[in-house]
Amino acid sequence: MRSTTVRFIDTNVLLYAISRDPEEQGKAERANEILAARDLAVSVQVLQEFYVQATRMSRPDPITHEQAVALVESFTRFPVAPITAELMLAACATCRRFGVSYWDAAILEAGRALGCDVVLSEDLSDGHDYAGVRVENPFRA
Repeated sequence: MRSTTVRFIDTNVLLYAISRDPEEQGKAERANEILAARDLAVSVQVLQEFYVQATRMSRPDPITHEQAVALVESFTRFPVAPITAELMLAACATCRRFGVSYWDAAILEAGRALGCDVVLSEDLSDGHDYAGVRVENPFRA
């Protein structure tokens, strides 16, 4: 039986999906497999981070503004958590409670706000449960 749980995706999933780095080929394939699913969610923060990092000129394979905007628009096919004062305050509490960065806490809280119990990320501790939101690293070997 297939789970109906919605998984929250962190920025690194989106960035690997566009990577042309030969050393990241396996991660790029995995990221694109993930993005083919329908049970995903993102946040405005993730979309912002994606745009900034994907178009960064110091990136080995930057994309154009137009490409990044088109991709961000395509990612809005998933539920998108807005940035709100409530989300920020919840992230501040999570930051303090778990000792993670504010930005990571905001990812966890955006996932929670959308009803996700799984966050797909390689930036947080794989398998760690943050008060009901569990992190899975989809790129672990």
